[in-house]
Amino acid sequence: MGQIFQLAKDFVSASLEDIEALLDSPSHPRRVAAVSIMDFQARRKTTPDTRRRELYELYLGRHNRIDTWDLVDRAAPHVVGGYLWDKSREPLYVLAASPHWYERRTSIVSTWFFIRHDDLEDTFRIGQILANDPHDLVQKAVGGWIREAGKRDEQRLRDYLDRNASTMPRTALRYAIERLRPDIRDHYLGRKNGRAPRG
Repeated sequence: MGQIFQLAKDFVSASLEDIEALLDSPSHPRRVAAVSIMDFQARRKTTPDTRRRELYELYLGRHNRIDTWDLVDRAAPHVVGGYLWDKSREPLYVLAASPHWYERRTSIVSTWFFIRHDDLEDTFRIGQILANDPHDLVQKAVGGWIREAGKRDEQRLRDYLDRNASTMPRTALRYAIERLRPDIRDHYLGRKNGRAPRG
């Protein structure tokens, strides 16, 4: 992967046509290169707004080629989240309702850009929509992103867990509580296990 990322940096000025050709490849490493180039272009401060929009539209338009967890995680935060930072977040809620797990994963993973700017609203709202998602790769993303948002607002994380701990999948719950104090983790695991909470 390190070699692929370096190649992507070397070809960071690749055209949209070349990126799409890489996305069309059956080779997973080539698709990793494609989303890496998209990510690097989206991160560059010199990238014009028109190109950011084109990258965003390419990501969503060819999401059927961005269909593994690593491809989503590589590009969604900056290509999707970064583009939507100063715009309506409604497209993320459309993705959250998708029948395709990788689109649902994009909806929560994209909020990483918002979390880094202390904007937690969409992470918790989408996390609520996906709280009981049936796919483990969505569950891991929900738990992980709720946890990261909770580092900035633990009370909001605990409010989320108060609502969902007893019903959300164990995978999501374990990811979400990972950085909490041991006694608090036990409290929420107890809710999942059906034990009455103490105190």
